[in-house]
Amino acid sequence: MNLEATFGTTSPLVGMVHLPALPGAPDYAGDRTAIREAALADARALADAGFDAVLVENYGDAPYYPDDVPRHVVADLTAVVQSLSDAVDVPVGVNVLRNDARAALAVAAATGGAFVRVNVHTGVRATDQGLVSGAAHETLRLRERLDADVAVLADVAVKHSAAVGDRPLDERVVETIDRGRADALVVTGAGTGDAVAESHLDAVVAARAEATWDVPVFVGSGVTAETVGSALDVADGAIVGTALKEGGETAGRVDPGRARKLVTAAREGEE
Repeated sequence: MNLEATFGTTSPLVGMVHLPALPGAPDYAGDRTAIREAALADARALADAGFDAVLVENYGDAPYYPDDVPRHVVADLTAVVQSLSDAVDVPVGVNVLRNDARAALAVAAATGGAFVRVNVHTGVRATDQGLVSGAAHETLRLRERLDADVAVLADVAVKHSAAVGDRPLDERVVETIDRGRADALVVTGAGTGDAVAESHLDAVVAARAEATWDVPVFVGSGVTAETVGSALDVADGAIVGTALKEGGETAGRVDPGRARKLVTAAREGEE
């Protein structure tokens, strides 16, 4: 994956657009227009603050389907993502929780999205949705069928999950790249907003060097204005959500001041 070609920089900052519950989910508030307006406001705030991309996620849809969301979810996501793509001049990505990579890829392909995030691309993880299995073989073949220029950002030891089996981390990293053909890796802490342990990030970056392809590594949780510089000293990019929200609440709206502060800290660290 060429970060410069996709994001316009070699150290991209990706800001999260956490959608409220969509129609059909238990917490849906009954107003599609409100969902779209909230997403547009967040995306514009992130772009105006200097973020290099936005990543749209159906965060409010808990409890999540393990790997196959209903068609109406895909339809509503497509409508929202298209609105965002039309409104902001930065790349847009899609993550369909818990792990519907095919839906994410379909939405991205239909809306001109640049990338998707896949929580379990290879291997098996124990989650609150049960055992979730990677389907790299299906995801990449679907991308070929759709003729979609969409990058796959694959989590390694994704948050809110535990490993199944005792295979070493370095083996899982190499296989995600070499056999799963991921375009980039995402490293997270244990849960949403949790910082990534330095030792864990270092181990993933070191294992990447053993793979055939030198793919980028993103820090995917717990990044703040105080830690973004050190994160980008090791990783190639960062995906940021909770630290940008009003009151530091993941489900809150993007705080433009927090977003600008983090971008400023990241750019100062590059000097």
